[in-house]
Amino acid sequence: MMRDSLYAGLAALAMLGALAAPALAQQRDPAYAKARAEGQVGEQADGYLGIVGAGNGALQDLVNDINIKRRAIYADKAKENNATLEAYALTAGCQAIARTTPGEKYRAPDGSWQTRTSAAPQRDPRCP
Repeated sequence: MMRDSLYAGLAALAMLGALAAPALAQQRDPAYAKARAEGQVGEQADGYLGIVGAGNGALQDLVNDINIKRRAIYADKAKENNATLEAYALTAGCQAIARTTPGEKYRAPDGSWQTRTSAAPQRDPRCP
């Protein structure tokens, strides 16, 4: 019993550490940082970045590139943690929304884009 709890705890820690990897890599991209700061992109509960409003071709390319990289990381980490890609991506999305800072955009459970305030963001009821 205690060993199972230990394994579960270690798996959770590994998953949380891995969830930060996509965000850290994206922070190095000035175009991403600018789009995020200007509210052109936001985090979604499905673990992927979304475009707020119409966007443009360059922004769509940026979001597609980030989401392809995220999916690859999620697939690897899901396999390592014996989880489904969708479950891992949801956990990553929940964490990404929780890490937003005031002024940043995120998609609320009702599908609307919200601007983060100093209050906790609205999160999907499936979030761990």
